[in-house]
Amino acid sequence: MILFWWVFYASNTKIPYNKTQSVFIPTDTNFDALQSIIKPYLKSNLTFKWAAKAKMYHAYPRAGHYVLERGMGNQQLINTLRSKNQEVKVVFNNQETLAAFAGRVAQQIEADSTDLLNAFSDKDFLNRQQLSTDQVLSLFIPNTYSMYWNTDADSFADRMAKESDRFWNVEREMLREKLKMSREEVVTLASIVHQESKKPDERPRVAGVYLNRLKRGMKLQADPTVVYAMKKKVNNFDLEIRRVLYKDLKIKSPYNTYQHKGLPPGPICMPDIDAIDAVLRPERHNYLYFVADPYNPGYHLFGKTLSQHAANKRIYTRWLNRNGIMR
Repeated sequence: MILFWWVFYASNTKIPYNKTQSVFIPTDTNFDALQSIIKPYLKSNLTFKWAAKAKMYHAYPRAGHYVLERGMGNQQLINTLRSKNQEVKVVFNNQETLAAFAGRVAQQIEADSTDLLNAFSDKDFLNRQQLSTDQVLSLFIPNTYSMYWNTDADSFADRMAKESDRFWNVEREMLREKLKMSREEVVTLASIVHQESKKPDERPRVAGVYLNRLKRGMKLQADPTVVYAMKKKVNNFDLEIRRVLYKDLKIKSPYNTYQHKGLPPGPICMPDIDAIDAVLRPERHNYLYFVADPYNPGYHLFGKTLSQHAANKRIYTRWLNRNGIMR
């Protein structure tokens, strides 16, 4: 009787007081591998093994994220590992490429970045979503999502598609239709707004400028699209470019909105939700131009005419030169 209690019910965890311990069991883990994973948190691996075999758990370890608690006996440990797979929080935002996005997600769930990237680029998946490879980044809405750690790559991609449909609720769809833009076009413009202004309170004004230019058939002439084109050309999205030069405006790329009218082929980053909502609810005004305000960091100087813009631009250019910012 004492041996039975010791094997099944005596405390068998080495976990600090008032703490818990997460363990992650990969898919297709056998019992030997599982023991290696949890051994650091057990007082006796031997009694755990005895109990697992008695309860037939050793034959069917289950993948997932499990939380071990101080004072658990083997009975409770095995019940937890058998049936209490707990969700994790998956968080992402502002990724510039599918590869970067896949890498970010792979840090948080079992699926590796290669499998995730393949799932995002899969032709059948793209066809179901009616998206091109340039547009697919628009599908992923930055947020915090609860899901099982052992979610595979295809399931993750499908989940994101469902979350996108949920995001585009009746109100947002009505606002989108009023703009006569597709979801992908809204997110693409929002990505430019996001990169232009990090200030949520200013983004509706910036969005209003771009929408005014689109309505007039003007080129967007957005510096962030040039920066993106430059990074994409050399395949280095860690490249820091603080100043766009006149020669940069000539770069040949469908993303260069100084060279091409309308929106680029797809998003230049994964925009925040407030940037998307800024496009859907833009500020109504007559501004057509803006340039960074060097004396109000993060904000911009707006102009309705080219002469106003030229004056604002001189203020900014003088500041750049005075501070030695040449690139």
